[in-house]
Amino acid sequence: MAGAGEKPSSRTRIWRNARLATMSPSLPGLGTVDDGAIVASDGRIVFAGPAAEIPSALTHDAEIIDCGGRWITPGLIDCHTHLVHAGNRANEFEMRLAGATYEEVARAGGGIVSSVKALRAASEDDLVRETLPRLDALIAEGVTTVEIKSGYGLDLENEKKSLRAARRMGEERAVTIRTTFLGAHALPPEANGDKSAYIDLVAEKMLPAIAADGLADAVDGFCEGMAFSPEEMARVFEAAKALGLPVKLHADQLSNLHGAALAASFGALSADHLEYTDEAGAAAMAKSSTVAVMLPGAFYFIRETKKPPIDLFRRHGVKMAVATDSNPGTSPLTSLLLTMNMAATLFGMTVEECLLGVSRHAAAALGMSGETGTLEAGKSADLAIWDVEVPAELVYRIGFNPLHARIWRGQ
Repeated sequence: MAGAGEKPSSRTRIWRNARLATMSPSLPGLGTVDDGAIVASDGRIVFAGPAAEIPSALTHDAEIIDCGGRWITPGLIDCHTHLVHAGNRANEFEMRLAGATYEEVARAGGGIVSSVKALRAASEDDLVRETLPRLDALIAEGVTTVEIKSGYGLDLENEKKSLRAARRMGEERAVTIRTTFLGAHALPPEANGDKSAYIDLVAEKMLPAIAADGLADAVDGFCEGMAFSPEEMARVFEAAKALGLPVKLHADQLSNLHGAALAASFGALSADHLEYTDEAGAAAMAKSSTVAVMLPGAFYFIRETKKPPIDLFRRHGVKMAVATDSNPGTSPLTSLLLTMNMAATLFGMTVEECLLGVSRHAAAALGMSGETGTLEAGKSADLAIWDVEVPAELVYRIGFNPLHARIWRGQ
């Protein structure tokens, strides 16, 4: 299993003298508990709540950790990254500064295809070596779960290589990794412009082979004029569903192709970006419980002006997650704390929405609500302990990391 590089702690541990932001849906807001405690055993939370209510049977021979009044949240979750890649695209950054658009960069041979060339030339070990520092930056900010997409290989051999490298992140570090197959990310050069034939390859050859090897936890695609149509993405999603794999979608980022509604029609875990999503799309997502993943890093980096319809998502009760979208071309961002500040400042999300967006709602976007994202009995003992006076500081500060300790699976 990804993330199984270390065994969970079997000894019972109690974190006391803490203030909890449990993120539990059974409590209002952030689910705060002022004089709180968490008890964990065998890597699982067995109690989270008021310290005065800890069952005495749980305290026998337990290790006590005094948190000094600090805040504890669930370990943070980055639910949308392209963390495994080779090289960088700083030259394209310069092009955009000079006025080139995202589409113009792609037409000039840059964009995703340039990352494809670099990844194909790299070995699996190269990819692991290059990716670990990016993962370490996330871990240093209290992140305990990371989703990593493929999508820079665009043929079976290199997509597998990318996914294997992503899985190895969970062997090299104490972190839970979820992998996503993003073969429908862009058209590889050898496709000679034939999108239909390439989608056939993704759906009929690549996806079954990757599923057979157990390399993917979900399937994603890029639904956009410069990428793939809703009809083409539907073919991929039908293949994924036939293999029992959940789906998600890069949707409505640069135009409204009704990608959010398409994702919802397949019961997608999430639809991501969503700058151009309309009310019908928001309503469809609410009905299907598809999470809206906000990616302010890309919005900021490519200097977009069309904001995602946060008010529509609120009005329809769509869960909103927040993620870095860490990637070499449009969001070279490895700080989930900064991402929360961007979501608040650029998109007008509240502190509560941002914090739920990197915990409970991010877990839902990965299909992991039963495993992590809240401080509740039965969940993995993934905790982040913070030197802050109020949780709002985690969203408010820029370039400041108040992490005191990070706990993954109880240790």
